[in-house]
Amino acid sequence: MAILDLIEYPNEYSDEIVHRIPENDSGEFRLGSQLVVRESQQAVFYRDGKALDVFGPGRYTLSTNNIPLLTGLLGLPFGGKSPFRAEVYFVSMREFTDLKWGTPQPLVYRDTELGMIRLRAFGTYSMRVADSQLLVNQVVGARGVYTVGDIEDFLRSIILNEFNDLLGSLKTSILDIQGMTGELATTARNALLDSFTRLGLALTSFQISAITPPDEVQQRIDERSSMAALGDMKAYTQYKTAQAIGTAAGNTGAGGEAAATGVGIGAGLGMGQAMAQAMRDAMAPQGAAPATAPATATITCPNCHATIPADSKFCPNCGHALAGSPIVCPKCGTLNPPGSKFCTNCGTALTG
Repeated sequence: MAILDLIEYPNEYSDEIVHRIPENDSGEFRLGSQLVVRESQQAVFYRDGKALDVFGPGRYTLSTNNIPLLTGLLGLPFGGKSPFRAEVYFVSMREFTDLKWGTPQPLVYRDTELGMIRLRAFGTYSMRVADSQLLVNQVVGARGVYTVGDIEDFLRSIILNEFNDLLGSLKTSILDIQGMTGELATTARNALLDSFTRLGLALTSFQISAITPPDEVQQRIDERSSMAALGDMKAYTQYKTAQAIGTAAGNTGAGGEAAATGVGIGAGLGMGQAMAQAMRDAMAPQGAAPATAPATATITCPNCHATIPADSKFCPNCGHALAGSPIVCPKCGTLNPPGSKFCTNCGTALTG
């Protein structure tokens, strides 16, 4: 293996945190080799699995002055030029931004207004390496390349564990949480600092994009806000009743053949009576029982024998046209169908 007289890593990938030179094995170095570290890097020098020194940005000539431990490890045969096997870990010190976190499953939350509900939460965070030697020793190990993707799942689990504890300590409603996301994000970041520091990392920012309930809970909230927006339910009921009557009248007028036979008119009359009753109920004082419609005189349809209002011109059941005027019984006052010879109530003969 050739001796590496120049050790550098100029073209790191955007998601690389650590890259080892050589990547798959130790390399042949010697005192006098040049080490170049970029502005956004630190280099951790290892020999025999032991970290000997950490180098910041700049160009260095490897010597016993900047790696004093090599003196005892190597001795100085061949005028200090003897080769030795070692590795250099280049650690990216830039900030890694827009990393995602979120709840894979909704979290159970005790809402002060809605009861037990489930919530989803997601957001972003940024981090950078704070202690390169600690990161390599505690996390990277002997890997040749270590990327954000290798540690992102682990960091996400740490965030979710802390966020669950934070959410459980809240004693409020989901209706108020949206106005607290900034405060919650700051609290979560402070709680996560120690966990990141233990890995040699620094959590530079933490954001909560949204905390949302599942669709079924969102529907309940929408219904509740719609009711609040309506305000006066009595006025709303009157408005909707008037709308329905207008729609029914329009449909009846365009009934074609049904209108010609009287079926559409009869159906329209029945609907009008039902709507009128609904309007009376809506206009009743708050808390009052719905008004009972006064009893009206009835007659029997000569075609289908249904009981219908005495003043009907068409049967609302079959649409049969009712000719003539009803006959009033001189004895009991009952209204009888036109052409009746005897009272349907008391049997008194009718003069017609």
